[in-house]
Amino acid sequence: MHHDTPETLRIIQCRHQGSVRAALVEGPDRVRLTDADTYTLARRALAEGKGLATTVKASLGDETLDYADLVASGQLLPPLTHPDPAHCLVTGTGLTHLGSADTRSAMHADSSETDDAQLTDSMRMFRLGVEGGKPAEGQVGAQPEWFYKGDGDCVVAPEAPLPWPSFAEDAGEEPELAGLYLIDDQGRPHRLGFAIGNEFSDHITERYNYLWLAHSKLRACSFGPELLIGELPSHLEGTSRITRDGETLWEKPFLTGEDNMAHSIANLEHHHFKYPGFRRPGDVHVHFFGTATLSFADGVSVKPGERYEIELPAFGRPLRNPLAPPTEDEEQTSVTPM
Repeated sequence: MHHDTPETLRIIQCRHQGSVRAALVEGPDRVRLTDADTYTLARRALAEGKGLATTVKASLGDETLDYADLVASGQLLPPLTHPDPAHCLVTGTGLTHLGSADTRSAMHADSSETDDAQLTDSMRMFRLGVEGGKPAEGQVGAQPEWFYKGDGDCVVAPEAPLPWPSFAEDAGEEPELAGLYLIDDQGRPHRLGFAIGNEFSDHITERYNYLWLAHSKLRACSFGPELLIGELPSHLEGTSRITRDGETLWEKPFLTGEDNMAHSIANLEHHHFKYPGFRRPGDVHVHFFGTATLSFADGVSVKPGERYEIELPAFGRPLRNPLAPPTEDEEQTSVTPM
């Protein structure tokens, strides 16, 4: 293999005999266990000054597991976790994809708006990206919309149900790419790779008033099951679908990768990691890169028991999560003076 072409591998993470282990995907049916979890392997790669793919290969043992059995037994985990979920920060950026502004503007505006004075904030933000989201090397591009989703506790494992809080108006999928990062001991971010993401959101809350976007994003999410280590294809075609009992209720293709984006990945990364608080040594970051395809835009309302399935062939097994029933208000949210 040429040195100028970094190797591409896919790994998962699972529970195995009481510990968390990363495993190399060897095919659709088998995975080979490494000697550690993904976080430990990434820290080891940094300490040894090696690429993550090299470190993963050096950590492989003789034991292989049946991939379908891991799914069936509920042992799959997100492909990157932090031992302390408070040190995993989950964030994202919107209006990054060509076509995404049409979906968003239709939610927030009268479609007759045409001239600049009448453009929605969504359309203005989208135009900023189209005009300046892919700067030349060494230049800083337009800053994108940005939002916070939560810490590692908001991440649901692949195949596990996505919780629906009692106060939520909607439970809508967002099929996206997620970038997975580790901050080194000097405060520098390193990208481990990419995964399929479901940046699950409340589009009815968002549609009511755009200033509620921040509220609409404070929901669970899922990513994985596979972490792609290596170069991201610039053009990716996938399928997003909603199923119930194996029957497809809604399905639509979606495009991602830089060819289909208004912003470069590097520009989105710059505008996230420019904040010192996001460069804390040892922290993990999961950053969603946006979408243009939502079932909500087609009038679909997902119901408990229905399953989200997001498929990108370059990423191996699809990301699948059923929707859980709405939670009861058992949480104690009233504040007690001390």
